[in-house]
Amino acid sequence: AVVSTQSTGAFRSLVGRSFALCQRTMATEAAASTFPLTFGSPYNAIHNNAPVKQVDIPSTTGHFGILPNHVPTIAILLPGVVSIHGENGDVTKFFVSSGTATIHADASVQILAEEICDVADIDANAARAGLEAAQSKLASASDEVAKASAQIEVDVYSGMVASA
Repeated sequence: AVVSTQSTGAFRSLVGRSFALCQRTMATEAAASTFPLTFGSPYNAIHNNAPVKQVDIPSTTGHFGILPNHVPTIAILLPGVVSIHGENGDVTKFFVSSGTATIHADASVQILAEEICDVADIDANAARAGLEAAQSKLASASDEVAKASAQIEVDVYSGMVASA
């Protein structure tokens, strides 16, 4: 025989304990309705382990929502809106220029952005003027560094215009 009776019994015991552990874990996860969010930039802290129901983020892999017990993930933020759904159901929206989002195995989420501003504080006319200026810089850029710098400005101002 390839597997002894003793090994088979040990395996069944392990499977039984693992199944019971999984059932407890799934029941605990199903009960969770919030997760702790840390959200900030080098200049200000918006949340520090605040309980929230959901966060929607713009990332290089697309916009996606984070709910309690989301699979652990690291994402790079694109210029755009981060929407935070609080415990009471209120939604607050912030514009981020870039950054990272980390969803940890313990269900906590950390979002670190280069720049953050409340969407309500965006001046749509100023954002459009900034976009036009950035597009002009991009069109007249003479080297790769200038082109890359201008493209970043275009991306950020485009995100701001779309957010306003």
